[in-house]
Amino acid sequence: MSSLGLRTGSLLVFATATLLAGCGIVPGQRMITPAAIQDTGGDFSTEASQQQQIPITDINLSLLHKMNEAQTSSALSPQTLGLFGKPAAYRVGPGDVLQIVVWDHPELAAALGQPPQNARTSDAMPGFLIDEHGDIQFPYAGTVHVAGKDAATIQKELHSRLSKVYQKPEVTVRVASFRASQIYIDGEVRTPGAQSFNDIPMSLMMAINQGGGFSPNADRSRLELIRNGVTYHINVDDLIKRGRNPSDIYLQAGDLLRVASREDNGVYVMGEVNKPATILPMRNGTLTLSQAISESGSFDSNTAAARQLFVIRNSTSESPQVYHLDATSPVSMVLANQFELQPKDVVYVGQGGLVRFNRVLNLLLPAINAAVTGAVLAK
Repeated sequence: MSSLGLRTGSLLVFATATLLAGCGIVPGQRMITPAAIQDTGGDFSTEASQQQQIPITDINLSLLHKMNEAQTSSALSPQTLGLFGKPAAYRVGPGDVLQIVVWDHPELAAALGQPPQNARTSDAMPGFLIDEHGDIQFPYAGTVHVAGKDAATIQKELHSRLSKVYQKPEVTVRVASFRASQIYIDGEVRTPGAQSFNDIPMSLMMAINQGGGFSPNADRSRLELIRNGVTYHINVDDLIKRGRNPSDIYLQAGDLLRVASREDNGVYVMGEVNKPATILPMRNGTLTLSQAISESGSFDSNTAAARQLFVIRNSTSESPQVYHLDATSPVSMVLANQFELQPKDVVYVGQGGLVRFNRVLNLLLPAINAAVTGAVLAK
């Protein structure tokens, strides 16, 4: 046999040996199959656990029952419950304008002043402007501190002071311009911005309504109410499920309400699917495994291994979780339709063994061809 034949034969033997070992040494191509999952709890065997250090749990009826039970039995946090209550009367502050009338005493009416000509809608109404100290000046009553008080309390105080001058005065107090108190709404509403309070208590849903309502990209399950430096998380749809009316949450001056975007809470679907993508949750914040697979165009029939469907959760934390579903099972889609995904979950569909073999072969073929070509040239 010629030296070229010997060298070529040696190269082919070396390439074949390398090819057979390739499936085990090529980075990223080795995957623990579901057969390694034990029947007890769905965890890896001891050897696999030592390699992975991350337990893999089967998605089955027992797991779904535990998840649903935990979600149903979970009570509203004390913080959220503290948001519910009866609305309080409007309390005036600096910048508000009061209209004060003492009946049968027209000489006091001049103190109200007259509306300016060519007045704009943003101009204050005629009346008694509350200064930066929270005070007003009223004839025969002097300086009266009114900030933080409601109209009824101010009326009683003025009546007490004017009783020293007039016999049984009839006093009426109302707020002519509401300019002191505001809340701010941000995020996924049609018209975000500041909203002013008035004598009608402002509920959570009223504030959203005045902001033009939720935008199409709003996630109604993730509202944040920031009050006095404390952040309260509100899930509107969950409150309704529990029989609690979100309109029973009343806002206070200085509150900041933010509506999250669905884009901030997407789920990543990758692997052997037809359209790998980031899938957005529904407007109520929910997304099931079956919906995510459907939105990604379902499995790639040529390359996907339906037995290897995984959900990776908390992947950036110190304690990630991995769930496994054998999608070849007849009841798999029933389970997938009940398995709720969470924001930032990663859904991964594995590849079949033949596909892995072909990819390793494609990696090695250039090396084989180069070796044969080199041997020919060397002759």
